[in-house]
Amino acid sequence: MSVRHAILGLLAQKPRHGYELRAAFEAVVGGDANWEVKPAQIYTTLERLEEAGLVERTSDLGEGDEPSRRVYAVTGSGREALKEWFASGVTPEHQRDEFFVKLMVGLVSSEADPARLIQTQRAHLFRELHAATAQRDGYDPKTEMAQILLLDKSIMHLEADLRWLDITETRLDEVKRQPLPEPEIRRRGRPRKGPAESA
Repeated sequence: MSVRHAILGLLAQKPRHGYELRAAFEAVVGGDANWEVKPAQIYTTLERLEEAGLVERTSDLGEGDEPSRRVYAVTGSGREALKEWFASGVTPEHQRDEFFVKLMVGLVSSEADPARLIQTQRAHLFRELHAATAQRDGYDPKTEMAQILLLDKSIMHLEADLRWLDITETRLDEVKRQPLPEPEIRRRGRPRKGPAESA
């Protein structure tokens, strides 16, 4: 999720200062345990949005230029950017998986036992699954259904990752027998001239 678009949406609800934006973001995502955003990220994002004309500073609370006291509101351009975000789909980054990279580097470098890596990851995912299930079950379905749905999604992803580990484990010997991926080395600099060009 784009934090910048989330900030635009929260400012579309009402003008806010940086500290309030951070608190509102954490409330929407169900707490910083689900998605932590540092204050510096909020203020940096607000500065960039202001430079792009998507938000404007409406007032300063108190004295001085302290970032946490500046109140921001969304502009017309910001509302348009928000509408475009709402109208577009979101592509999950399933192929940018750190464990897959760890497994492949373990195979390439011979510095790790791939089977052991899978066992360690499985144990880690089971702990994550237990924690997410306990957190979900602690919410009240009468007042906190949004957080329950978010955790249901997390739980389903964890279950899918566990199934993928099972499949990978059964095919590990097959992967080991196959040639390891080799980089394609490209020459640096300008391409050499052909006979027709040099004449």
